[in-house]
Amino acid sequence: MSQGEPNVVDEIVEDWRRERPDLEVSALATVGRLAFVAENIVAPVGERAVARHGIAKGDFDVLATLRRTGAPYALSPSVLSAELMMSRAGMTKRVDRLEEAGLVERTLDADDRRSFRITLTAEGRRVADAALTDLAADLSVLVSELTDTERDGLDRALQALLRVGRDPSGERGAS
Repeated sequence: MSQGEPNVVDEIVEDWRRERPDLEVSALATVGRLAFVAENIVAPVGERAVARHGIAKGDFDVLATLRRTGAPYALSPSVLSAELMMSRAGMTKRVDRLEEAGLVERTLDADDRRSFRITLTAEGRRVADAALTDLAADLSVLVSELTDTERDGLDRALQALLRVGRDPSGERGAS
């Protein structure tokens, strides 16, 4: 698709402009493109990169979270759930699967023997590192078509959206 060529988002926005000319729908175009790129381009690239290592994206998220904490690569289940914004039940299922695959292990917490920690195994660290290497390379290829100016502008724009998103009420600057 060349610059300026209509795409599915443009078609949707034009439909709404026709059907609801009373609404300003330009934000639908911007956010629609962002959502389309995230769901249909970026997510599949990530899923393919980690799948080469025999894991799903959700499994990679757990391994990568443990890996980036540094040695001893261990977190409590509640911290891991919070980091990944997952329910504890969902996290338990994911950890069970990763433990069965030999990528993590449950160990008693030395500071609180009533609790345990999820620890990355040597094999889990190897898989996390290899998957991250592929993911970083594949995402670099994806953004390589952007000029430095486009990439910097996109990064600044996404940072601005993240700031706005932290206050979903829209009451920015209110104290």
